[in-house]
Amino acid sequence: MNGNGRGSGRGIADWYQHAGVRSRPRRTLDEEHEAGLRVFPAHLVPHLGHEAVTALGPAARDLLLAQHFYQYMQFTTHLETEVVNRGTVLIAHGRVDLDLTPNARLDAFKIYCDEGYHALFSLDLVQQVERALGIPALPYEFAPRLARLERTAATFLPEHGTLGRLLQVVVFETVVTRFLAQIPRDPTVFRAVRAAVDDHVKDELHHHAYFVRFFKELWASLSPALRRRVACAMPHLLTDCLRPDLAPVRAALQAAGLPTGAAAEVLADRYEEAALAATVREAGRHTLGLCETVGAFDHPEAREQLHLLGLA
Repeated sequence: MNGNGRGSGRGIADWYQHAGVRSRPRRTLDEEHEAGLRVFPAHLVPHLGHEAVTALGPAARDLLLAQHFYQYMQFTTHLETEVVNRGTVLIAHGRVDLDLTPNARLDAFKIYCDEGYHALFSLDLVQQVERALGIPALPYEFAPRLARLERTAATFLPEHGTLGRLLQVVVFETVVTRFLAQIPRDPTVFRAVRAAVDDHVKDELHHHAYFVRFFKELWASLSPALRRRVACAMPHLLTDCLRPDLAPVRAALQAAGLPTGAAAEVLADRYEEAALAATVREAGRHTLGLCETVGAFDHPEAREQLHLLGLA
């Protein structure tokens, strides 16, 4: 792996000058500048416009918008530290079956630092918003998603634990979600939130390029039999990555005042199975395209998994 970081823009070669952790200030809320703005784009919260939620009134909507922001930022904090950096450190230490150059390993450590910083400023913003709005964040559990990822890796790659964790990182680092793309451009959102997410986007562009190269070289190193297993695993890992967790949404709806039955109806209406599959397809299109470029889905078994999950 050449590790030269030339995939886009400045590349990782200029990390010391341009990485968020090296060059950008702490993003802090300024009540004067944030006046009249929201903590998160309302149109990115599927349940917010449901008639049962609207009937609860503005205060409940504000609570739900804040909780969605908290959930997103806490998800980021856990993801970066418990999944991405868990796999990235394997590359940085050379614990992979690839001929890594010194630069490729050093770039992995740069990504490791970036992701730790993303986790830091995500939690920092959660705490700032809690103080500013007076709305405490509900408890957030990342464990169910991590368990799904581990089950998928164990199912398809039972004797290749390291490979499973590397693929988890590839998936998370090559998806492109609409949240990251839209928030920095939304003038209705807190300026500090927009700036922090923009910092994240700029770093992730270079991570994306790095892991595209990494996956291609990883794929080339696999035996034909192992390629088939990886190809079958990727659609499931993508779904594990992108499918929304509904338990935190249910908890937020109930905290806003909806009874259990009404909350279940909102979830059923706004998070239908077809809509969830469409979300995974749209956000995962770059990862699916990456798999296509190496011929992963030429395997009939892998194509079957795509159809099974509604991703074909």
